Amino acid sequence: MPPTLLWDVMETLVTDPFRHVMPRFFGLSLPQLLAAKNQHAWIAFEKGLSSEETYLRGFFQDGRSFDHDAFRARVRASYEWLPGMRELLAELRARGRAMYALSNYPVWYTWIEERLGMSKYVQWDFVSCRTGLRKPDRRAYLNAAACIGREPCECLFVDDRSDNCDAARTLAMDALLFKDSGSLRVELKARNLL
Repeated sequence: MPPTLLWDVMETLVTDPFRHVMPRFFGLSLPQLLAAKNQHAWIAFEKGLSSEETYLRGFFQDGRSFDHDAFRARVRASYEWLPGMRELLAELRARGRAMYALSNYPVWYTWIEERLGMSKYVQWDFVSCRTGLRKPDRRAYLNAAACIGREPCECLFVDDRSDNCDAARTLAMDALLFKDSGSLRVELKARNLL
């Protein structure tokens, strides 16, 4: 039986607004934004432990204010497929491959769905705001495998972050570090998934 595919979403399937869109919105470089933002607020938001409004009020460590509506609109409009990934997912789906998102992301995943219709290919069951579990916590991988009735070794995980892939491998879950759709296609063909 072919492995079930578990997909990271941001910078694996879809562009992440954090790297470019958010810094431009604030007129900051990415390093400046990283230094100024409140990391704890984002993690709580990603895990579904705080509301969007609480997150936005605590976005900056110094508590500075900004236009929340304009920010939300900019982020919401920014999601795009990474080159070749929609086509790759469509080909996998046409071959009957079971695919789920295993993503660290807040309720904004619904904006991705509205904009790109990702659920045509990948089910959104294992987003951190729904499960309360974030990669590379081993429970995130084990929960996903258990919920779909597979052993970790019966899953293939794809992510652009090496620490997340390494964590999956410690559970005997096969993992591919995403670079681009072309090299991923080669790896999937080698595993007879395409």
